[in-house]
Amino acid sequence: MKWHDLNGDTCPLARAMGVVGDRWTLLILRECFLGVRRFDGFQKRLGVTRHLLAERLKRLEAMGVLERRPYQERPLRHEYRLTAAGKDFAPVLLAMQDWAQHNLPSEAAAPFAFVTRDSGAEVDPVLTDRHTGQELNHRTVLMVPATAAASKVIETNRAASRSSTDSS
Repeated sequence: MKWHDLNGDTCPLARAMGVVGDRWTLLILRECFLGVRRFDGFQKRLGVTRHLLAERLKRLEAMGVLERRPYQERPLRHEYRLTAAGKDFAPVLLAMQDWAQHNLPSEAAAPFAFVTRDSGAEVDPVLTDRHTGQELNHRTVLMVPATAAASKVIETNRAASRSSTDSS
């Protein structure tokens, strides 16, 4: 099965992997968050072949993660910008970096850090539930099969959360 064959999978994790499930795509997204926008900039920083880079950029554009914008008319040249969906990927990169720093330590300093926009302080990420503020980890969350009964309970909880939010 090819990566793009996962796009129609019912599992959200499989669909996400269909978009960003190879190292070059993740590294391209990292570079986007570091401010790289042009083809030559990606190629220089990543050392990826032109063909592979073009393929990954087209895929990210087709999946709505990046958009191409012209920056020069003669000859016509484009830059790549993160879409709203691309920007929504930032917490995933943040979590991956945090995981790697804790579980795959390196002697050398990391080439970049995540800092808050307002203070410039380095962040120490924690994943929390938006509704309860509870920290989410292997002790507090279970991954369960989405049976019809489980789906009904989940939908009931979503409806209750929406109605309590609407009445606030």
